Formats: sequence, C-alpha cells, structure tokens
Amino acid sequence: MSSMRAIASSPSQQWDSKLQTHLPNVSNKPINTNPNLQFKPTRHPLPCFSLDSSKSQTPLTPISPTAPPLVVVGSANADIYVEIERLPKEGETISAKTGQTLAGGKGANQAACGGKLAYPTYFVGQVGEDAHGKLVTEALRGGGVHLDHLSSVGGAPTGHAVVMLQGDGQNSIIIVGGANMSCWPERLSDEDLRVVRGAGIVLLQREIPEEVNIQVAQAAKSAGVPVILDAGGMDAPISQELLNYVDIFSPNETELGRLTGMPTESFEHISKAVAKCHKMGVKQVLVKLGDKGSALFVEGEEPLKQPIISAAKVLDTTGAGDTFTASFAVAFVEGKSKKECLRFAAAAASLCVQVKGAIPSMPERKSVLKLLQSLSG
Repeated sequence: MSSMRAIASSPSQQWDSKLQTHLPNVSNKPINTNPNLQFKPTRHPLPCFSLDSSKSQTPLTPISPTAPPLVVVGSANADIYVEIERLPKEGETISAKTGQTLAGGKGANQAACGGKLAYPTYFVGQVGEDAHGKLVTEALRGGGVHLDHLSSVGGAPTGHAVVMLQGDGQNSIIIVGGANMSCWPERLSDEDLRVVRGAGIVLLQREIPEEVNIQVAQAAKSAGVPVILDAGGMDAPISQELLNYVDIFSPNETELGRLTGMPTESFEHISKAVAKCHKMGVKQVLVKLGDKGSALFVEGEEPLKQPIISAAKVLDTTGAGDTFTASFAVAFVEGKSKKECLRFAAAAASLCVQVKGAIPSMPERKSVLKLLQSLSG
C-alpha cells in the first residue's frame, strides 16, 4: 500500500495567471519582470498540428518571446551507456559491445525536449564542477534551453547513471544522485521561484529531493501555474504535501502499481488502480503504457486512450517516457485538446526511440509535425 493518501489536485485549467518573467533572448541574460502583462496560451503564434486531415498544416513561425515558458525543475545526469546482448547473471562478468557517455537525467531530458520542440524552456537544476557537468550544460544549451537557473556546485559530482542497453532496445538503469540529491539550498532563491511563478506549466520528477519539489510545486500553485509530476525516479513513497500541489500525475504502469499496491497487467487493472488514485484525490492521471501506448484518466470522464505510433526501428527507449511527458506538457500549454496532446506526445516518443541516447534522441518540432501530417494524409 502506498503513501498516496487523500491526494488533492487543482483544476488543470486554472493557470491563466500574470506572467512575472520575460524570456531573455539568450540564456545568460537576467530575467526582467513585468507583472502588467497577461498572456493567453491559445493565442501563441506557434506551429500547429491538427488531427483533421482536411486542414492544412500551418507553416513554422517564430514563437512569441512573451509566451509563458515551460519550467522544468529536476535532475541532470551524465548517462554512461553500455550496449550488451543481455543482462549479466549474478557473479557473471560480460563484455559490452560499445560504451559512451551522453547527457541525460529526467529533468534535463524533459527540458531538452521542450527546447528542441521550439518552446521557451527554462531548466532549474544542479551539476558538479566537473567534466560531466560541462557535458550536460553544453547539451542543454545546444537544445535551446535557458540556463539562467542551472547551478554549478563544488560539494558534489554531477549525477550520473549507468544505462545497460540491450539488443531489443530495452534498458536497465542504475542512478548515482550526486549534485541532484546534494548541496541544494534550504530554500530556493527568489529568482528561481520567480521563474516558476511566471511559467505556463511546471514539470517535476523524482530524482531530486522531495523538499525541493514541494517548494517548487507550492510556488507554482500559489501563482495558478499547473504542475505535472512525473512519477519516475526514486521509489520512496510520495509525500502527501507534494501531491496536494499536483495537477496531473504521470506514472508508468509499474510506478502506478507500486504506488497503489494494485496489479497493472491489463487495462482493466490499470483503470482500477487509477480509480483508487481518484478516490485519494488525484483528478488527472496520465499513464505511460510502454508499447501499449498511453491513457489519460480524468475523474468523471471516459479515459482517453492513445496507441503508440509505430517506429521504423526501436534503438533505445531510454528517453521515450521523458519525451512523451514533456511533449504532452508543451502541447498542453499551447492550449491543445487532451486528445491532441496525447497524439503529439506519441509522435514525439515514436521519433525518440529511433535514435540512441536520451537528449540526442529528442525530436525537433518540425519532425513531429511532419510525422503527424503523414498520418493524417
């Protein structure tokens, strides 16, 4: 039985608040505040996608610099990939076919996805003063992410993970927390909390201390900014205090089973587990179902199912869940319907699994729109 007791969440659409930050043109400029500006996310001059094949695709246009940003608060890792045929047995040593180190971490992955989808994205996180920290920083900068709120700390190494990638594209991961779990200030700076309050949507995961997530979620809630909590990361119980500030909770089927203490082998099982979440106060649950697609459960409504969009070849599923969650968040903040959000996220995840590495596999917006257009034709 999980600690998910009496969960409460605010209505996901109550977030049309005044933007308190103005996006800089480059990531190393200070944030200017203008509390007199108010933005309607459905009016952003963004590239659009449509499920109606009778409608032509809108050409790519620049995103307004005043669009309320996606703010991702979370982990940044150096992912050490080893490509193997199978997992080693207990006491066994096997040889890897290849090995390489790439930038990753659930927070950095989701931020890079937002940046590559050409949506204004900020990342709040920590790296160590080491080569891995430089690797992550450069990868995020190359993805177009604003790094004003990425801190370099001397008291801990950059977090890292060993990713054992098997021949079928599946993976097993071991995480070393490093700067993701250490050296955080007791209270986040006013500058960090200001960018959270000025966001269009906030994304959290579970690879940083719970206390940090609570501060962020509370600040977002106070400003009417919706919060998506990705359940991925540590397998410790989620605190009630954090869940009280969450609008959309997004586990995969394994995490859902662990948090509810219920089986999730079939869609019927998953529906019952989600119903238990609803009874505990979670109004919206976005479940990632691997090769079975995804489903969005909104209390009082029929679940929306989204099958996977088949990939030509699956090379690496490492960043697929992060791509899905971040893409859903981008479509959501752009004012798309729930069905369109799910389809946009599925298309992005389909492109992601066809490239090795987490951040390198994050697709650009034009590629996602092209895939959706091909499916509508």
